[in-house]
Amino acid sequence: MNQQLGKRFVKLIFRLKRSLSRGHRELITAAIVAVCIMLLHFIGLLQSLELAALDQFFRLRPNEPPDERITIVVIDEAYLNEVRLWPIPDRKIALLLQKLNAHRPLAIGLDIYRNLSVEFGNQELRNAYKSMPNLIGVELLANDKNKNVTVLPPPGLNQNQVGFNNLLYDIDGKVRRSLLYWSIDNQPHESFALKLALLYLKSKQITPAKAKSNPDYLQLGKAVFIPFKADDGGYVRADDGGYQILTNFPKPKCRSSSRDFCSFSQVSIRDVLADKVPEKLIKDRIILIGSTAPSLKDFVFVPYSSSLMGEAKPVPAIQLQAYFVSELISAALEGRPLLRFWTDPVEYLWMFIWSCLGAVTTWRIRHPTKSLLSILFSCWVLTVITYLAFLCGWWIPLIPALLTFGSSAIWMISRIAHIQEEWKRSKEFLAHVINTIPDPIFVKNEEHQWVVLNDAYCQFIGYPNKLLIEKSDYDFFSKDEADVFRQQDELVFRTQQPQEHEEEFTNADGQTYQIATKRSLHKDSAGNFFLVGVIRDITERKLMEEQLKRTAAELFRSNNELKLKEDHLRYLAYHDPLTGLSNRKFFAEQLNESLNWAQHNNLLLGLLFIDLDGFKQVNDNLGHETGDRLLMTIAERLSNSLRASDTVSRLGGDEFTIILRAIPNVQIAARVAEKILSSITKPIILDGYAIRISASIGISVYPYNSQDSETLMKQADTAMYRAKHLGKNRYEFA
Repeated sequence: MNQQLGKRFVKLIFRLKRSLSRGHRELITAAIVAVCIMLLHFIGLLQSLELAALDQFFRLRPNEPPDERITIVVIDEAYLNEVRLWPIPDRKIALLLQKLNAHRPLAIGLDIYRNLSVEFGNQELRNAYKSMPNLIGVELLANDKNKNVTVLPPPGLNQNQVGFNNLLYDIDGKVRRSLLYWSIDNQPHESFALKLALLYLKSKQITPAKAKSNPDYLQLGKAVFIPFKADDGGYVRADDGGYQILTNFPKPKCRSSSRDFCSFSQVSIRDVLADKVPEKLIKDRIILIGSTAPSLKDFVFVPYSSSLMGEAKPVPAIQLQAYFVSELISAALEGRPLLRFWTDPVEYLWMFIWSCLGAVTTWRIRHPTKSLLSILFSCWVLTVITYLAFLCGWWIPLIPALLTFGSSAIWMISRIAHIQEEWKRSKEFLAHVINTIPDPIFVKNEEHQWVVLNDAYCQFIGYPNKLLIEKSDYDFFSKDEADVFRQQDELVFRTQQPQEHEEEFTNADGQTYQIATKRSLHKDSAGNFFLVGVIRDITERKLMEEQLKRTAAELFRSNNELKLKEDHLRYLAYHDPLTGLSNRKFFAEQLNESLNWAQHNNLLLGLLFIDLDGFKQVNDNLGHETGDRLLMTIAERLSNSLRASDTVSRLGGDEFTIILRAIPNVQIAARVAEKILSSITKPIILDGYAIRISASIGISVYPYNSQDSETLMKQADTAMYRAKHLGKNRYEFA
């Protein structure tokens, strides 16, 4: 068992090595390129490119309906010029909050640090805080890099009314992730955006819960928020502290074409204080208060800040918080997709597949223009696939897949150029060599096309070289002949072993030759395989072989006829022509042989001499023809009464003998005699006559009666006559 498994394993390795050397160069190329790109991806060199590609997907996504649940109250540059003070005095903030709360918003988010009192009105502001449980303020938590940078929450606000507004910046300075929870000194904190979203969702009877799929995941309504990990998507070893999610930024439809960014409903603080804002922009909404004044520099870069041409433009931080809040609410209420990622093994498989496609596509086409078009089309298809997946909430790596595809394609293009150059040199060398050989010689490529032919082959087939080059057998031979040629070529390509085969070859004049073709496989330095075939004309030899075969067949037939005649003569010499039983000569030989065998093996042998009673009367009364038929019937009955090892013979007339070999005792001979008498005495119907006859049987037994055949025969004959004299239809022992 182990030896068989070992042999099968060796055969498998041999076949795999042979396949890789011939037909799987694309797979090898794809694997090498994929591993290199995976390594670049692993060490993070492709992270910036992948993040930039994600930004373009955000910019290209279709506009979404405006989110009417959020209104931003902006502190713009005009208002700062009017107040001429920053921070805005507490009395102004208190008045703003009171006017907003009068219109019954569901939640108010104050995205302004108010950890210190500003001029007069601090008590008024504190009173406003206490009267507004739906108000959320902000604080800045210390992080690992800037442990001393912290901003306390507004004094007078309950801790449940405070959320942190810390932002997570990627390596290019953009914000793409949102932080929902953060624990400092084992004290959990909720983000500013999450607290506002929870206030809004509470009015819709939606509260935070543990996801059924994983108790560690947060579930809000229809959405399960899966925490971001360090290597998710295009990230490589990113900071994944706290409970982060990758933000699937909404894209509200622009209300004005003059704006640089699509945003949410915005009103100025001046209009709110002047009661110029319609109630519908405040009632049952989430109100966010923040700065858009350029002088305050409270701006961040997001995916929508990027552009293919031109400088990136930031968005106000308050608008970023609106993005965060809108995503949380839309996911919980409407099931808006959150960005999801593949696991690393699936991403690596994705890269490998596109690497294989790049190598296989280029290798199969082998045409510069077509290859370039196919590469461009495939890259477009890949981009469309990843973009459509992005719209469905999946961030699939684009840049690594493009690089693996393009690198494999370029590698294969250079490989093809090298192969073609080496193939050109090989053809020139082969053409020079084979023209010096008088035998017809052809050279084929792996597509079974003729690439080099010597003059002898062109003369043999009857077509010029220019007509044959880059054509196949099916273009010039019958299908039957071409099928044989193709089968033998495939055998050599598959086994890489020389093969010689005899086949038929019909030239341009319709003349058919018998040829012997020796095929062998060769490879040049670039790995090109080509098949070389050398032809020998064996037509005359085959004709001579056919003549010899016919002569041998005739001799064989003559020998068979002689053998049949000999067998027939032998049969006539040893058998009775009437009954088919063995005759006297055969009986004598068999008796001598049987006696010798009995002597050597110390066995008994019985001899029965049978004479029919009343046979003469049948001949006289019914004729000799009826007598002959009677003898034939008796012969059949005698044969049916014996064993296969016994021999019954007709001595002549109505006399028969039976040799009983290897009998255990003389009683067996008596039983056989009784059986024969019973069989013979049964009526025989011939020509309507019922004929009854009997027989007299004499029995002699070796070695009791005699040691030689003559004496045994005489004693059996004597016993037979005694049986006749004693009344017939009986047997007697000698």
